[in-house]
Amino acid sequence: MTITEWPSDERPREKLLNNGAASLSDAELLAIFLRVGVTGKSAVDLARELLAHFGSLEALFQAALHDFDAINGIGVAKYAQLKAVLEMSRRALSEQLKVRDSFENPTAVRDFLRLRLRGIRHEEFHALFLDTGYRLIAAETLFKGTLNETRVYPRELAKHAITHNAAAIIVAHNHPSGSAEPSSADILLTRQLQHGLELLDIKLLDHFIVAAHQIVSLAELGHL
Repeated sequence: MTITEWPSDERPREKLLNNGAASLSDAELLAIFLRVGVTGKSAVDLARELLAHFGSLEALFQAALHDFDAINGIGVAKYAQLKAVLEMSRRALSEQLKVRDSFENPTAVRDFLRLRLRGIRHEEFHALFLDTGYRLIAAETLFKGTLNETRVYPRELAKHAITHNAAAIIVAHNHPSGSAEPSSADILLTRQLQHGLELLDIKLLDHFIVAAHQIVSLAELGHL
């Protein structure tokens, strides 16, 4: 049975229009994105197969093009569309941070950092440069490392902050290992960055660590 033969209140698109996107399951949302299935499978069936294969929506979005080769009905075009949706989500959150005081909506900051950093298989260090109203000026990837280590140079961070005329900075890096627990090196780096930026009259607001299912704030842990 195709989706068009389902009762209208069970079809993903109609459910979304009548009840909102939050009422749909992951498979139903993905089915709307896919639009059509393949021979013998509806779009929902194909969506369920994709989720079973990758394990989650997050893993699906982070997958490389070659990871889709084993799934019939998913090619380069769908892969490109998935990446476009992810990038649009990043940009939409970035726009929110540019027009709002970031501390009025800290959830948006966390969501933005999750989209930028979660699922990356090597360590990266990112910085959000903020103006005096704590609105986003720019978000940059400053350093990239190996599976479990990246080198951060405080001078480079300071140079970018001056270039952007930033009044405050939020930094973040990911832990590909899956644990967001800060290491002693993470804590030491945070204090070094804080001290160096203070000399330039720039405030380090927070240092986030992003892992698979968790994001930790070193400021909330008392390290800033």
